[in-house]
Amino acid sequence: MLQLWLQRFSKEVIARDSVSSSIVYLADGYEAVLRCDPFEQLRLKKDGVNWEENFRGHTDSTGPQSVSFDVSFYGAEFVYGILEHAASLALKPTRGPGIEFSEPYRLFNLDVFKYLHESPFGIYGSIPFMISHGKAQGTSGFFWLNAVEMQIDVLGDGWNAGESKISLPSDQKRIDTLWMSEAGVIDAFFFVGPGPKDVELYDEEDVEQVDSKVDEYDIPYDVLWHDIDHTDRKRYFTWDKVLFPHLEEMQNKLAAKGRHMVTIVDPHIKRDDSYFIHKEATEKGQYVKDANGKDYDGWCWPGSSSYLDMLSPEVRAWWADKFSYENYVGSTPSLYNWNDINKPSVFNGPEVTMPRDALHVGGWELGVELHNAYGYYFHMGTAGGLLKQGDGKDRPFVLSRAFFAGSQRYGAIWTGDNTAEWEQLRVSVPMVLSVGLTGLTFSGANVGAFFGNPELELLVRWYQLESYYPFFRGHAHHDTKRREPWLFG
Repeated sequence: MLQLWLQRFSKEVIARDSVSSSIVYLADGYEAVLRCDPFEQLRLKKDGVNWEENFRGHTDSTGPQSVSFDVSFYGAEFVYGILEHAASLALKPTRGPGIEFSEPYRLFNLDVFKYLHESPFGIYGSIPFMISHGKAQGTSGFFWLNAVEMQIDVLGDGWNAGESKISLPSDQKRIDTLWMSEAGVIDAFFFVGPGPKDVELYDEEDVEQVDSKVDEYDIPYDVLWHDIDHTDRKRYFTWDKVLFPHLEEMQNKLAAKGRHMVTIVDPHIKRDDSYFIHKEATEKGQYVKDANGKDYDGWCWPGSSSYLDMLSPEVRAWWADKFSYENYVGSTPSLYNWNDINKPSVFNGPEVTMPRDALHVGGWELGVELHNAYGYYFHMGTAGGLLKQGDGKDRPFVLSRAFFAGSQRYGAIWTGDNTAEWEQLRVSVPMVLSVGLTGLTFSGANVGAFFGNPELELLVRWYQLESYYPFFRGHAHHDTKRREPWLFG
């Protein structure tokens, strides 16, 4: 179904179309063309026809469907946006003479280890917002509010020369784009237009040592970070009491210097009957269901895990209560949170994520209708928990890896698992700029990269460049070498 609020429009038959199209008024001097030739096609499934798709042992039973349309940006010289990809700031053509990319830009939140630079492949977050710019017409934009998997082609000059039957209303200079989604409605918006250093640590002694060293060398920083190893057997809202025996004292010492601590909280919940979060979520029916209506069971860091149905307001309210000082034992007002692998990541799932026929509240299928919004709602729920913890008086900080349009309301994001290569340092610039153009101004990249051990020159340059990014954090894989600045002499 197409639903648009049209202030005024007219009908006109364009070129060889068999039906008239709608010429829609947007603003003075600006119009949009909605072509309907035809707009919708429905096919009935015949007996004996199998619409299921198989991928590496996984079965997608949702059946074929799609929504697609063209958007042309007149007077444009460049287009930007449609996150997230490790590619140039200005989007390169994916179809046409002399193209560099042979595939469309994909918007599908995935847990991608060691992503490739100069690739149209989708990674951790998605925002289907494209911005165009040209000297003649200035800047304009198009946003499709749709959380379903999406593929977008940017068509190069001459893409339809001599072979395409498509005719457009004008030969005026433009950039043509093709948008295709697996499902959803066309809820579209036209825009006509005219930090400090962070360190991740292992135990309480490590916290104290690093904190004293940065003071000794007069290095400014705001936050110390803890990944999943700080927990008791990878169960969120818990601490390893052997590694961190004096939780509140440790945090209060940092807070006295104006510093904070961040712990990781992810959406996968360890299936352990002795774990209070899992026990309560199971009893209350708070998990995403599989196609058979049972609690979905996937594999993630803790092993066998289930995933909270964060699209439900009731589940988000329940989740918010877990951040209270009573439930999150050992937390203090100076402790904030970080949401990782919230695409969501399922290590044994298709494309390292949840099956498309997983069911949410109301019977919505995650992969078909809502996949790219899952991380957004988890980010929302966590920020809501910290806001409730502070009685609405303290602005929460929540870092997220997955994101969608509007994620800037709830916290920062970063560009994920980069590698220690010069090309990855270079591509971080257009990645962060692209994120900013689409509204997420609080972002950055891992200093020195997540994978690999950077050479000294590369690490120095990374520090220099990152100082200009809104979000600055050193975060690396636990198998890499430590890289605090004083370790290099």
